[in-house]
Amino acid sequence: MTTTDVLTQDIVLRANVQDYPQTKALKDGRVSSDIVSLDFCGPEKAHNGFKAMLRENAFDCGELAIVTCLQAKIYGKPFVLLPAPISGRFQHHCAGFNRDLGHLNPKDIEGKQVGVRTYAQTTGLWVRGVLQHEYGVDLGKVTWMTVGDGHLLEYTDPANCVRLPKGSDIGQMMLDGELAATLQGVDLPKDPRVERLIPDPFNAAKDWFAREGVVPINHMFVVHQDLTKNRPDVVRELYRMVVESRDLTEGGLPDPFPPVGLEANRKGIALAIDWAFEQKIIPHKITVDELFDDVTASLGA
Repeated sequence: MTTTDVLTQDIVLRANVQDYPQTKALKDGRVSSDIVSLDFCGPEKAHNGFKAMLRENAFDCGELAIVTCLQAKIYGKPFVLLPAPISGRFQHHCAGFNRDLGHLNPKDIEGKQVGVRTYAQTTGLWVRGVLQHEYGVDLGKVTWMTVGDGHLLEYTDPANCVRLPKGSDIGQMMLDGELAATLQGVDLPKDPRVERLIPDPFNAAKDWFAREGVVPINHMFVVHQDLTKNRPDVVRELYRMVVESRDLTEGGLPDPFPPVGLEANRKGIALAIDWAFEQKIIPHKITVDELFDDVTASLGA
């Protein structure tokens, strides 16, 4: 799995890590190690490497969407979480509709078609959870129009999902009225006709955070389980490097941002598990602790 024998002191790991302010110091060499080097051989957009990581063991470590982490554990993929979120944000603003075609309240999407890149996309998980729990939307009454499949071959979308033709532009379809709304995050069309589905979403997110104390996690850092078994020193070093890179973020991390450490993230991960099960993204619940092992659970403690 690595370019050196596990018994040697120095090790080079194939890493799938995207360029973010919080990973810049890790990737430009300001954060380094005497025992491990990272070969950043993943694609420019890390999510484009998730399938290769899980289906082909193309990477030894790197970032993985929290939803994909849950599915990977359930379907027996050999990766273990480090309690180190790579990215996260509030998602209330990540759903939009075309105001020129009529106003929509959140519950108005029931009985309609709503676009999302993939049903198991992390942004979709968090937005749908907010729509359900904060605005009373019955997610089962929405037809979710998807462009792609999930990252794991074992996963199948729920019955109320419909696959659009390859190459479909859900943002344009929403503007044209073919879709009532879309869940798209930063990909929402930059068009003056687009209005956020959740009213006053940024203040709504602040209110939600004040009550829940959770910043929704997007991606976590993961390592191949062979590393935790054979080179726990390398795993501890990877954690140090990720945390140090976060600390060196130019201008500082957004406030708030997902913290480091298992206990600090327990509520957020548990919420992702609950909502993923409710939304039929995972077939059964797992515990937060199952995502870690003895080596990674103790990191940051």
